[in-house]
Amino acid sequence: MISIQEIQVERIDEFWNIQFQYLMNDKMITTEDEKAYFQSSKYRDVLKGYMLRTPDKLHMVYFVRDGVRIGASQYCTFKSEDGKCFVLDFWVFPEYRGNGTGHHCFHALNEYTKNDGAKYYALNYAKEESHRFWLSLGFIDDGVDEYGSSLMVKTDS
Repeated sequence: MISIQEIQVERIDEFWNIQFQYLMNDKMITTEDEKAYFQSSKYRDVLKGYMLRTPDKLHMVYFVRDGVRIGASQYCTFKSEDGKCFVLDFWVFPEYRGNGTGHHCFHALNEYTKNDGAKYYALNYAKEESHRFWLSLGFIDDGVDEYGSSLMVKTDS
């Protein structure tokens, strides 16, 4: 069984280190400019501010199985709007991938966020393997955002 562990804003530096390694290892960022941006206070302070706002708080969480962190996610449920849960980041640490672990993590996140007001889910993806993963969970393509990034949505949970 997978549980969700909220990351408190006071413990965010540990998360930043893990997230940066994920972005590098999965080749989500490749240029020096991208590396600098994701390590910058500009990027991190904005997200930290979102963690402190209400009601549409940004959540950073770990996925935990048998007391071991196996992945992480960032999401924001827009309770002040229509209940959209926007997933900013979602990943399973490389050593725990396979055997449906990502599916189990999303199902845990789905239940956790539904209990907190999520009505449906939206996200961007950058890689084709991510696209296939989200399709396998019932997400559908939903155009592009204002930055030209591909969007997906899941309305039946």
